[in-house]
Amino acid sequence: MQTLTTNSNFVDADARRRTEEILALVVVWCREAPERVGEVLVPDPEAEPADGWRFGRGDQGPDRLALVRQRGGHNQIAGPLELPRVSQEQLRIRSIDRETLELRNIGRRTLLVDGGEVKVSRRIREGAVVELRGQLLLLAARRPIELPALELPDSLCPEFGRPDAFGLLGESPPAWALRGQIWFMAQRDVHVLIQGPSGVGKELVAQAIHSLSSRGARPLVARNAATLPESLIDAELFGNLRDYPNPGTPERPGLVGAADRSSLLLDEIGELSHQLQAHLLRLLDSGEYQRLGEAQTRQAKLRLLAATNRPVAELKHDLAARLRLRVSVPPLAARREDIALLIPHLIRRMAGEDPLLARRFFETGDPSGHPRVDAGLVRELLGRAYPTNVRELEGALWTAMMHSVVADHSQVQAPAATDLAAGSEVDPRSLTRAQIELALAHADGVQDRAWRLLGLRNRYQLLRLLKKHGLG
Repeated sequence: MQTLTTNSNFVDADARRRTEEILALVVVWCREAPERVGEVLVPDPEAEPADGWRFGRGDQGPDRLALVRQRGGHNQIAGPLELPRVSQEQLRIRSIDRETLELRNIGRRTLLVDGGEVKVSRRIREGAVVELRGQLLLLAARRPIELPALELPDSLCPEFGRPDAFGLLGESPPAWALRGQIWFMAQRDVHVLIQGPSGVGKELVAQAIHSLSSRGARPLVARNAATLPESLIDAELFGNLRDYPNPGTPERPGLVGAADRSSLLLDEIGELSHQLQAHLLRLLDSGEYQRLGEAQTRQAKLRLLAATNRPVAELKHDLAARLRLRVSVPPLAARREDIALLIPHLIRRMAGEDPLLARRFFETGDPSGHPRVDAGLVRELLGRAYPTNVRELEGALWTAMMHSVVADHSQVQAPAATDLAAGSEVDPRSLTRAQIELALAHADGVQDRAWRLLGLRNRYQLLRLLKKHGLG
């Protein structure tokens, strides 16, 4: 009995050690092998050789630090990294503690940390960007030695570095934890509150929960709660009989009737007043509701998926109490390494609708491949703050692509920091006639593509510029 107890404690201690976070290095850009973005160097302090881990071209040998792909519950060895311009003995990596690494450059390729050249060695902490000049970018991020084990359906386990079946993208620990929570909630028929700041993908999470649930065969019914008029909320939610309240009014099932035996997503539910939130309480308790003009009650077997960017404390307390399962969608600041995966994904999506961008930034013009992206752009975007998360990242990419097209670059490059900081809203007054003409030429005269390339807010800004410069 004593032996079994000791072994059990040993196993538990080892499991805790492997899930405790340490400072790791995540590939965020690779010139020769863009498919390696998202792989990780995890320097386990307890297995570290006396002189530190070696890293370089080939990655072979017992004291070599190998790149791995961290998936839920296991690490996949990714194989050697063949970079012809990087030495076989390029770096020595040593753990100072769980939050600090020391990098010693012993190869021929110049080492930079946060843009500054390292002559011999440098200690780094979380957030540092490490570059082997022109070849490889690494981001210092906190990672466990292994991610916790997860049992997920195939639809939540995408190809490495690509979005899953629901459009959720990320290889970071928060991204995998979110997938685990989605699967847990999908299997339980309980009302859900989805929290998170603007632009993090709360609607994607709601769609995944619904699609994976027993209700998934029926379409998700979705509405932005902020658009529900206060005077018509009962009609919008519960529907009305024909000719009620006015002759000629058509019969409507309302959102509740449409979502019977399915799920109802009410986005921005925190924008409803407490008085309006109270209209949902009886429905959530018993499924009972009444259409306007109808005497008898009806029964709806629906599941509410409520989304908000407000704190739970701002919801009506008895509504919040009925939303028993809750999930917080992490912002980009909590999974910064995933920005490097979102950049090519967003460019693919944009280029899929724009042949000019596909021809310009993809080797064969096929937007399903890997776009040509400059290391400077990735470094710049990793260092930004994103109050509106993926929406803001997408705006910054539109600006970068516009400048790259106008400057006739074959890869997406970072413009001046002041231009990139403006996101997708470029000041129309700063654009010259020559820039507008060039954007129109690259867009084959299609104005709907040209205004996006120029980084304008909408098509009407382009129309005013065309008139101003006599190009209409």
